[in-house]
Amino acid sequence: MSSRSSSEGDGPFRRTMAFVFAQWRRQPRLALAIAATVTALTLAEVAAPLLAGRLIDIVADRLADRAASLNSALMVFAGMAALGLAVVGLRHATFLGICRFTLRIMKQVAEEAFWRVQRFSTDWHANNFAGATVRKISRGMWAFDMLNDTLLAALLPSMSVLLLATIGLGLHWPVMGLLVGIGSALYVTLAASLSLRYVAPVAQLSNRWDSRVGGALADAITCNAVVKAFGAEPREDARLERVLARWQSRTRLTWHRAVINGTVQQIVLLVIRASIIGGVILLWWQGRATPGEVAYVLTTYGLINGYLHNIGSHVENLQRSIDDLEELAAFHAQKLRVEDRPHAGSLRVSGGRIAFENVTFGYAGQARPVYENFSLQIPAGARVGLVGHSGSGKTTFVKLVQRLHDIDAGRVLIDGQDIATVTQESLRRQVAIVPQEPILFHRTLAENIAYARPGASAAEIEQAARLAHAHDFIARLPKGYGTLVGERGVKLSGGERQRVALARAFLANAPILILDEATSSLDSESEALIQQAMQRLMQGRTTLVIAHRLSTVRRLDRILVFDDGRIAEQGDHASLMARPDGLYRRLVERQTEGPATLLVA
Repeated sequence: MSSRSSSEGDGPFRRTMAFVFAQWRRQPRLALAIAATVTALTLAEVAAPLLAGRLIDIVADRLADRAASLNSALMVFAGMAALGLAVVGLRHATFLGICRFTLRIMKQVAEEAFWRVQRFSTDWHANNFAGATVRKISRGMWAFDMLNDTLLAALLPSMSVLLLATIGLGLHWPVMGLLVGIGSALYVTLAASLSLRYVAPVAQLSNRWDSRVGGALADAITCNAVVKAFGAEPREDARLERVLARWQSRTRLTWHRAVINGTVQQIVLLVIRASIIGGVILLWWQGRATPGEVAYVLTTYGLINGYLHNIGSHVENLQRSIDDLEELAAFHAQKLRVEDRPHAGSLRVSGGRIAFENVTFGYAGQARPVYENFSLQIPAGARVGLVGHSGSGKTTFVKLVQRLHDIDAGRVLIDGQDIATVTQESLRRQVAIVPQEPILFHRTLAENIAYARPGASAAEIEQAARLAHAHDFIARLPKGYGTLVGERGVKLSGGERQRVALARAFLANAPILILDEATSSLDSESEALIQQAMQRLMQGRTTLVIAHRLSTVRRLDRILVFDDGRIAEQGDHASLMARPDGLYRRLVERQTEGPATLLVA
């Protein structure tokens, strides 16, 4: 592997391990307690071969007094039993501590990852599969289970046993201690290098394709209605097959490298075993080791071999868990992009006046900004329509009012307050929005309506539903307001979802209202009723109406005609229609003469 690829792999590894230790530092006392019990456990395990060797020397000495030998043997036996009990108790305490330690971390990292993902920008969510994101969080959360077990319950005691056993053998026979120490160090280094430099890079690629499999599955399943509408099941099957084929090839390479890694480790272990056994036979032949000491070396070797053999798999598990954690650690390292400023206050809305002052804004990756030195004033309580061709800037306008993006220059003000200086939560509590395509939670209708105001009473929820003309269809459902609506509201029709979204806006009772063609999914009779209710809702509120069907803006106080990031025309419907060559008039005439060409900006 090239030095370049190795250095690239080191970055994520270091970042992930820094993330892991940052989580550990949040529970310092429990971490130290676990380390103490592990140390005591390894001391007890290393002492056991010494007692076993002593017992063999006692029973092998035929010249000693039998009664005295029996007493000595019983004392050694008692010591071995006590060590055994200590090992059981310490192991139990160690794993109880690790369980508590790990569960706290898993809960914390899942909560914090969810917190960050919820606050990532709308661009981030537009560019990432929801299914893949969920998979990364859940996989990273569970990776802590394997990682903590590997480091605290496996690698820490393994390294402690190897160190203590090497010291113990070295005190009897320096050459034997040197042999065990050098052999163990070489093996651990080789196992770690193979796992981290040879297996890890391809495992990381395999993980990325695993996330893509989750994203592809979620994408097709959540859009199943579209798949069915176009009879595209075979097409989606083929698409998933292509993704799975790439995942399979990457995973096969990972597994093959893991097999080679294991084989190499077994060969090295065989060499170490032959060296130790050959060395102790030589010591016995030279008269420098008693039968009990031979048994001590062989028993210690058995302990060392077990730990050495497992170190390879422990390093593999460590590498696998770090790979699984890498994407979760990346979430925590990624900037939110739209963040509350330190000591941000709450927005206080008295009327709802909106002002754009010399605003410049452009989306990342676009050659030119949407707005450049853009200024506009909307008085409090004004009912304003936003119209224009697709891409003209009208949807961007309302996104900036909600501060879904940070602007590049200038200020956006509400009642004279720069919205960049207040908390996003306080800003968005003052803005009610009804999107063109409402999204509902897979919760009850009551919960979906009350999402605008969680503390609302059942009577207030019902009143909001009546104002939105949603109560009648809800009352006909078997469970009424307790009906679950399905993922993204798939159990309801488009018009029913729209009414629920309108009910939310009624219940929110916010001073600023954004309507994104809120009646587009309703039949003519319902639309007339909703229009009446919306006229009442608009009274006393600053209202922005994104209009795709221009009939919806005729009664508004003011119409802003967007064109290429600027206000080309403004006025009420009558004054704009009076302009013979006006852009608004051309749009209206085109819509009334043929298919509507006004699309979402």
